[in-house]
Amino acid sequence: MKGYVQVYTGDGKGKTTASLGLCVRAVGAGKRVLLVQFLKKGEFSEIKGLKYFGDRIKIMQFGSGRFVKGKPEKSDIELASKGLLSAERLMESGTYDIVILDEVNVAVNMGLIDVAEVIKVIKKKPDNVELILTGRYAPKEIVEAADLVTECRMVKHYFQKGVKAREGIEK
Repeated sequence: MKGYVQVYTGDGKGKTTASLGLCVRAVGAGKRVLLVQFLKKGEFSEIKGLKYFGDRIKIMQFGSGRFVKGKPEKSDIELASKGLLSAERLMESGTYDIVILDEVNVAVNMGLIDVAEVIKVIKKKPDNVELILTGRYAPKEIVEAADLVTECRMVKHYFQKGVKAREGIEK
């Protein structure tokens, strides 16, 4: 089966959620998934849930566990670079059918990873691998390189009324 490059971006809720839905669908079809998360670290509900799938989904996190604001620290850049290199190597290994780079667009936007490095990974994607990139601020180079781009647009959100992130829904 031919694999494509998908991008989920925009300011609305649902980008990571869409990629996690693909995880579940892929495992149900007997496929193996690699989920590489940038900027994130911790046992969020989605991580706990995906662990029920055992070795069908490999999860790797390359974040410090704290919010990166302003100029990133050298350690944040090193983590993101390590994450992209790990994703590239595992994508090329033939072990995974689906590779998800969660929040990679945000990592590019923050200056943690150069967009040219992400484009290099896209170009090296084996024909049979589905590559999914998520996060706000997808650069035009990534949008142009993709086969499918979905923009999640915020129309209305209860966060605007002060509702905090709820376990099992937003976190």
